Amino acid sequence: MRPGSNSFILVIFLLLLDIYVFQAVRAIVYMSSPRVRTITYSTYWIISIACLVTVVLLPYIKWHNWPTSVRSYVLAIIIGLVVAKLLAAVFLLIDDARRGITWIIRKFSTPKEVTMEAVNGLTRSQFLNRLGLIAGGSLFATLVYGFSNKYNYHVHKIKLNFKNLPAAFKGMRIVQISDIHSGSFANREAVMKGVKMINDQKPDLVLFTGDLVNDRAVEMEQWMDVFRQVKAPMGVYSTLGNHDYGDYYPWPDKQPNGYSAMQHENLETLKKVHADLGWRLMMNENTILQKGEDKIALLGVENWSAMSRFPKYGDLKRAYEGVADVPFKILMSHDPTHWDAQIRPEFPDIALTLAGHTHGMQFGIEIPGLKWSPAQYIYKEWAGLYKEGEQFLYVNRGFGFLGYPGRVGVLPEITVIELA
Repeated sequence: MRPGSNSFILVIFLLLLDIYVFQAVRAIVYMSSPRVRTITYSTYWIISIACLVTVVLLPYIKWHNWPTSVRSYVLAIIIGLVVAKLLAAVFLLIDDARRGITWIIRKFSTPKEVTMEAVNGLTRSQFLNRLGLIAGGSLFATLVYGFSNKYNYHVHKIKLNFKNLPAAFKGMRIVQISDIHSGSFANREAVMKGVKMINDQKPDLVLFTGDLVNDRAVEMEQWMDVFRQVKAPMGVYSTLGNHDYGDYYPWPDKQPNGYSAMQHENLETLKKVHADLGWRLMMNENTILQKGEDKIALLGVENWSAMSRFPKYGDLKRAYEGVADVPFKILMSHDPTHWDAQIRPEFPDIALTLAGHTHGMQFGIEIPGLKWSPAQYIYKEWAGLYKEGEQFLYVNRGFGFLGYPGRVGVLPEITVIELA
């Protein structure tokens, strides 16, 4: 199917959704004054038509040239409105199905006096209409509220005990950060506050697990002096995430076989960015960290995902070479699906794996006794600490944000891991 026809189908679907939900809006304000009805109807259709026009124009405007923050907000508002209307439509469909079943039963039953069941003085239809609009409106309001949380950095502290950890490394503090996505940032003061929070943890070692940018190395230009401040006595080490390769950017010189000289140059520039920050980029390699006579191995691989839509650039076998005899190993691997797919079955002596990637979908609930996010329907390990046997995996919720310029429930994270 051609892209043009896909866009046409999408617009028709959105228009039908608007019309369907509008019936509930109209039913609720039907008994209101003409002025209230006019304001309500006008507001609903002005917003709906503006979204439809934007969707129609997207293929014809230079979307990628827009400021990232503007793109993020526009996209988030459109998607938020659509999802809110879909949620409302679920309740309306339930009511339509209920009324349809009732009509069929009445059609083929013995005639009797018809009564309208009510809930708190409302008919069931009125109740479901209002409940649907309240649910949809609440979801949209929650997403808008989440805009204020995108720089609301939280420190997560955990202490992990390992039987084979050399004595000299007991008490070592590791700070993990992940998914900076510098191209999404717009508030310099807020980001600097986050970097200060990293340094305030007094880490011995800082590990960054990928996605420094959204697509292009140029996104880091205005943030170099900020992230250059991240320091640790034992160094700052990093690896690449799926976004760092520029695979999602429409490079103008892209060839039919997928090769782009500009994309290749972008990756080489990004590698230099890591070096200029003072970060040691781990490209399917390892290094030995030593205190006195005690040693641990730090491994870092390029992006490796068990999901077909994400790239497999990582080579853990190569990264592992030469460290088989080192008793304790830490691995940086951006995508947590790597853990179950290869790390645990093939490398059972890697004690601790650090990942990111999921962002916890930037939406969820994390309170004592309840941890939920849509991310869990895609990723088995999506946020926080996991353990199988003697192996640990920690999935960082991300320092930055991508797409939706906000956070609801799952806040941006700085992880502090104390080894014991």
